[in-house]
Amino acid sequence: MARKNANDDPLAPVTVAVGQEELLLDRAVQEIVRAAKAADADTDVRELASEQLQPGTLAELTSPSLFAERKVVVVRNAQDLSADTVKDVKAYLGAPAEEITLVLLHAGGAKGKGLLDAARKAGAREVACPKMTKPADRLAFVRGEFRGTGRSATPEACQALVDAIGSDLRELASAVSQLVADVEGTIDEEVVGRYYTGRAEASSFTVADRAVEGRAAEALEALRWSLATGVAPVMITSALAQGVRAIGKLSSARGGRPADLARELGMPPWKIDRVRQQMRGWTPDGVAVALRAVAEADAGVKGGGDDPEYALEKAVVTIARAARSRGRA
Repeated sequence: MARKNANDDPLAPVTVAVGQEELLLDRAVQEIVRAAKAADADTDVRELASEQLQPGTLAELTSPSLFAERKVVVVRNAQDLSADTVKDVKAYLGAPAEEITLVLLHAGGAKGKGLLDAARKAGAREVACPKMTKPADRLAFVRGEFRGTGRSATPEACQALVDAIGSDLRELASAVSQLVADVEGTIDEEVVGRYYTGRAEASSFTVADRAVEGRAAEALEALRWSLATGVAPVMITSALAQGVRAIGKLSSARGGRPADLARELGMPPWKIDRVRQQMRGWTPDGVAVALRAVAEADAGVKGGGDDPEYALEKAVVTIARAARSRGRA
């Protein structure tokens, strides 16, 4: 979910939505528009790309109206505004017009930082919309989507949905909406599997699970199916790395209950149980070999080799063999 600052009034004179997650940026705008139309059904909403906001345009859009109508002015890619237009916006920030809400969508980063700093200094409301690059962030997003609907989903169901759908937040949000609309009661892993079986089978995490379990043939089959259905190779190397690291973390951790280990290792308790089952054939040397294989595959799929598919197949076979290293000792 987008994170807001202490000024949580969507009708604040100026809001800056900062980040590159398009779904969260769009939701930030939608929240403001809903609030404005609730206050005045005739609210005039103007949405402009950065190149459309020329010097003088903001003054025209925010000038007093004979009908004293409320307006919402949305500027996308504000980091790309011209220097002269930035001067206009900075001047406006010092004395925003009544009944008008200015929304600046800014990617963050160094480009256009002066405008962002000026908005913050002027006390603008800020909504953080960061790109969700980590699986844990996407998992938290799915949980939040279910909570937002007032429905219950098991941790395994949330993980299965992320595994099946991938990194696209719009698709994840749409999948949650479909499940909530179609299924009564608690949503569990079986329900998710029933709806998204084909995609779950193509999941990068399925490849990783079969590999760390030592099931080379099944891992290779899942890998080829994943690649055939468009899963990015870099997503597969990421899943392999997470799977091997989880084995390494748990094998070096002190014994204890899943809940205690979950707090110590930063994993959900149900994942502790799953990794415990997967780690039975592993040794410390096997983990080291597998991590090297993942690093080589990662380099291979990012341009360091001629055949990303071969690099992944080699890594999967090496990991599966490492998973059985204890039995060969």
